[in-house]
Amino acid sequence: MAVQIAVASGKGGTGKTTVSAQLFRLLNQEKLGQALLADCDVEEPNDLLFFPDAKLDRSFQVKQEIPFIDTSRCTFCRKCSDYCEFNAIVVIPPAGFAEVNSGLCHSCGACSVACQDDAIRVEDQSVGMITEYRDKSGNRLIEGRLNIGSAMQTLVIRTVKRQVKEVEQIVILDAPPGSSCPVVETIAGSDFVLLVSEPTPFGLHDLKILVELTREMGLPFGVIVNKAGLGDRAIYDYLEQEKIELIGEIPFSKSYAAHYAIADLFNQTPPEIEAAHRDIYVKLQNKGLLR
Repeated sequence: MAVQIAVASGKGGTGKTTVSAQLFRLLNQEKLGQALLADCDVEEPNDLLFFPDAKLDRSFQVKQEIPFIDTSRCTFCRKCSDYCEFNAIVVIPPAGFAEVNSGLCHSCGACSVACQDDAIRVEDQSVGMITEYRDKSGNRLIEGRLNIGSAMQTLVIRTVKRQVKEVEQIVILDAPPGSSCPVVETIAGSDFVLLVSEPTPFGLHDLKILVELTREMGLPFGVIVNKAGLGDRAIYDYLEQEKIELIGEIPFSKSYAAHYAIADLFNQTPPEIEAAHRDIYVKLQNKGLLR
């Protein structure tokens, strides 16, 4: 089984994607054809921007089974609506109206079980796209992209995670920001979670929420402080108080931020930034996670 390392952050803009991309870059130098970067931020995937030489391998749609109600058969008994835990079905008997809201439906099948009139049929509906690439080292990048208007982030993320192959020893999961269901789906089952934060009041506030979530899930984790040197020392006091391991500090660099803005992370990287990422890599190696 591949070692799965999830990279998560309580809020957007902390540097989660840059950490994921830099870790994958360092893996490329040693794990030829054995590493995978999976972009699970399916509402706004952008890992691929930093690997412009990656070649398209394949792509396919993620489909969800959506029930449809045949009103010519329906007796409007409302059993399907009563069975639905997600309030996805509206039945108005006086108006002869019965409809499934595909945006709320979770394809659990309860409505089909409830219907005694054979009025429900199931059809496949596209909710997103999975695209796979290979870089020059033979390692794979997988991008999940949610269709605009769809709410099925977790289904797309689950499909991304299923694409791991036996040959791949290390999997980097770039999680969505926040601490909601898509994050839970991404980090579930991970061997280690890197929580990326920043030394600001907002960064600390959201880090605390994500630490609570990760502990609730029983996952081993450590913290990376990005943009170190800005803000105050409150985040370090919190880590010490909670006995949370500090995996690394990445100093703030205006020139590095400028290169990030044009999707050019790996050229002319400031020496202190390169050293910080290598220190993180070595710490993960010492933990036996990058074997």
